[in-house]
Amino acid sequence: MKIMKKLFALLFAVVMVLSLVACGAKPAETQAPAASGKKWNIATDTVFKPFEYTDASGNFVGIDVDILAAIAADQGFDYELNSLGWDAAIAACQAHQADGMIAGASITDERKASGWIFSDGYYNATQSMTVAADSDITGFDDLKGKDVAVKTGTQGASYAESLKDQYGFNIVYFEDSPTMYQAVVGGQCVACFEDTPIMQASIKDGGMALKVLEATANAGGDYGFAIFDSANQELLDMFNAGLANIKANGTYDKILAKYLG
Repeated sequence: MKIMKKLFALLFAVVMVLSLVACGAKPAETQAPAASGKKWNIATDTVFKPFEYTDASGNFVGIDVDILAAIAADQGFDYELNSLGWDAAIAACQAHQADGMIAGASITDERKASGWIFSDGYYNATQSMTVAADSDITGFDDLKGKDVAVKTGTQGASYAESLKDQYGFNIVYFEDSPTMYQAVVGGQCVACFEDTPIMQASIKDGGMALKVLEATANAGGDYGFAIFDSANQELLDMFNAGLANIKANGTYDKILAKYLG
């Protein structure tokens, strides 16, 4: 009788295991971990064409926008992209109101020292000087005593500041690129400093009466995605992993070709 009971118990256990397998159940140790459900809040600039801008249909588009979307799809995370403007995006991250920032931000030692934590570089850009299309200014030597426009807190501004004393010009600061460009078109300033691909795209697509002086470009540097709190390292790690994947599978090159040709 005891043997029969043991056999019955054993058979019952086998039936239960087979039933679980048939229903698709997995042992607990092999099940994928549940998604955290976190939606990452990512800040960006408003107008930094072709990296972030609004198209003719009112959609927010650009290289940064598409790269972020491709990486999120590759890594399986959810996010909300908020177009705040350059200074406001930095402030939001520093105040822990945003988890990260993608806005054509150059990776520099100064920014790292002030609390920026960068991803791997995702685009290399130089900075150049731009003047009015009919300007007779051909280089830095022609700037002495004149006003030059820059966008606050950018690498273009840093480049101009590094040349200011040597060439004797004055710097006028603006909060956004379109206003800075108009200062040059309107004659309030004789030149401006900006990331070269941004300026070239803005002139081409906006039909602005400006020209980039190619011989004025610096050595350039990489753009990076940034966080300002080590608690968000998971987001940075996913960005780096996703960036490597979209470069390997060709998605990255397709995005650049879409906006830069």
